[in-house]
Amino acid sequence: MDTSHTELQKKLLPRHIRFMALGGAIGTGIFKGTSETVSIAGPGVIFSYLFAGLLLLVVMTAMAEMAIAYPGLNMKGFIRKAFGTEVSFVIGWLYCFMWLIVCVIEVIAAGSFLQYWFPSVSLWILSLGCALLIVGINLLNVKHYGEFEFWFAGIKITMIVIFILLGASILFGIIPSSQTGYIQNYVNHQGFFPHGWGGVFSALLVVIFSYGGSELVGLTLSETKGAEKVLPKVIKGIIGRIVLFYTIPIMVICGLIPWNEISNEASPFVQVLSTAGFQGSAHIMNFVLITAVLSAANSGIYGSTRMLHSLAIEGEAPKAFAYVSKNGIPIYSLILSAIVLIGGAFIAYLSPDRVFGYLMAIPGFTVSVVWISICLAQLKLRKTYVNVPNFKVWGFPYITALTAGALGISCIAFMFSPQNRISVFVCLGMLLVLLTASLVTSRKTKAR
Repeated sequence: MDTSHTELQKKLLPRHIRFMALGGAIGTGIFKGTSETVSIAGPGVIFSYLFAGLLLLVVMTAMAEMAIAYPGLNMKGFIRKAFGTEVSFVIGWLYCFMWLIVCVIEVIAAGSFLQYWFPSVSLWILSLGCALLIVGINLLNVKHYGEFEFWFAGIKITMIVIFILLGASILFGIIPSSQTGYIQNYVNHQGFFPHGWGGVFSALLVVIFSYGGSELVGLTLSETKGAEKVLPKVIKGIIGRIVLFYTIPIMVICGLIPWNEISNEASPFVQVLSTAGFQGSAHIMNFVLITAVLSAANSGIYGSTRMLHSLAIEGEAPKAFAYVSKNGIPIYSLILSAIVLIGGAFIAYLSPDRVFGYLMAIPGFTVSVVWISICLAQLKLRKTYVNVPNFKVWGFPYITALTAGALGISCIAFMFSPQNRISVFVCLGMLLVLLTASLVTSRKTKAR
């Protein structure tokens, strides 16, 4: 295949990368998933988000360190260099599948938010419309895509800040409301830790799913000018913002609504504003929620297509997926992603009530596996660096090893949770299929 048709264009700017990382992490996980995490751990779930934020910091720093030490490699390249083609094959395809599942989750969430305005329209029809919109956006040149993601991520970040200011004003009586004594909601209803620290840890996997997407910057290295210089600056800025954009809104939500009254049917953000009597604001927030989850789905399609492209370049996927159109789009990778995304919208037709809960647990497990792989790759590759970068994981190797261990425990806890039984079978099934495929592919390559 002509290499001129397989090279991605380096047209993403630092601000694009920064907002893509934020955009990938700030989606369904915060706007809809918070209702699930709060139900598991109560107001004490903020400690789940803080702990997951520390894990994310180590993972992202490890990735930036390897990007500086090995310029030209992306996230999958680091894993391949550390552990060989068999492991990179499994992780690459697993990550690709994860993003496709995330995209399905996001378009279903967008459809459910649209039902706030169109309650008589079926969820699957609304989700299908959202899926077609996302595919259309990803047909744009990568620079235009980055610009689109920059502004859409900017919209949801701005509205989160406005929500925090508005909610805090109600909470502390600056804006009068029909209710009083909001602060008591933190300690009433079985206290700040209604399910103890066990609940805090049980919520961790869903929280990791919420933060998943931040590592997407590891795939943008092939389309970013001076990536090894840009990435450390991006990471320094986004980790704290991601944690704050989760923890502060959750504190506002748990203050305004008792944690055990937060519904799984609608977004807690809309619930808060509706409960406080701001019906007009609730409509505005619902619009922002839709743009937010579509933005996250947009990032997901980017992640799946670029990972497919990377797999194809290294002979771990059909060569057709490496083909890049004149405007810089891995077009066949996008076609496959589009088929899965549109097909996923019809899942909402088959099981609209339970599909979200089933799907949401799968990416949490996958993100944990990918983060563990990044940590283990950094542990192995550090001794091979020609020069150790100034921007590096502190406390090496202990901090990296502890992070990998904590993520491993989270995966094990997920596997033994009865409510995740179906998701566990799906995850283990995917791993088994990919392991078998990697061994077959490796033998064919060696036989040539």
